[in-house]
Amino acid sequence: MELRILDRLVTNNSATKPWQYMLSHYLTKLAQPGGYLARNSDPPPGNETIWRGLTRLVDIQLGVIMGAEIVGN
Repeated sequence: MELRILDRLVTNNSATKPWQYMLSHYLTKLAQPGGYLARNSDPPPGNETIWRGLTRLVDIQLGVIMGAEIVGN
């Protein structure tokens, strides 16, 4: 569920097929809600940026779960 939410939340800028994603690709996608800009000249995201992105992803996931319970889908 987390990967589907992350795929919809952060757009894909590369021509990679969904089944070709690697861990580094998802770490970059996870860091973007935490403030990472993912420019070509940027270094890899740090621990704090990934942590902020993970925290926001969990908050969004809880909202999706609660919304599904309220709506009944």
